Amino acid sequence: MRVISGSAKGRPLKAVPGMGTRPTTDKVKEAIFSMIGPYFTGGNVLDLFAGTGGLGIEALSRGMERAVFVDADKKSVEVVAANLQAARLSEQAEVYRNDASRAIKALSKRDLQFELVFLDPPYKMTAIEELLHSMQELGLLADKAIAVVEHDAANRYADEIGGLALRKRVEYGEIAVSVYDKVAPAT
Repeated sequence: MRVISGSAKGRPLKAVPGMGTRPTTDKVKEAIFSMIGPYFTGGNVLDLFAGTGGLGIEALSRGMERAVFVDADKKSVEVVAANLQAARLSEQAEVYRNDASRAIKALSKRDLQFELVFLDPPYKMTAIEELLHSMQELGLLADKAIAVVEHDAANRYADEIGGLALRKRVEYGEIAVSVYDKVAPAT
């Protein structure tokens, strides 16, 4: 695993020890950024279920200004911090060990908004739609926010989740990526 493009291009990223984390492959990561970027001019990114932090680090490397990484696993949080340091992006990031739903409630109290959100939970987790609804209700999604969900290809999420509309769904074997755009409310 490595940073594919941007300011930290080529920097290697550590994996989380054990079998509990499934890092996004470089091939899938490149495809994701082809769909949503590939480069950014500032903004905040939330990497929920961060694992190794590869997606959020790639977004920082490609121009996002600040990132918040959240994972419930202690080893994952340590690996994210090490990977941020290796990519020389630590000063642009915050890393928290927390449950996803508690983390978004805590972040909402800080009046943070995110232009880009990555959700790459364990594949057995199916509460993604509820988390996206909560993020919207708590005001965490900026006006033109993009939410990227990496999930088991057998799962099919709704084409519309609250104020988010499915832009694209692509399968890579057993992995699927669903990209949602926040849509402006009808006036």
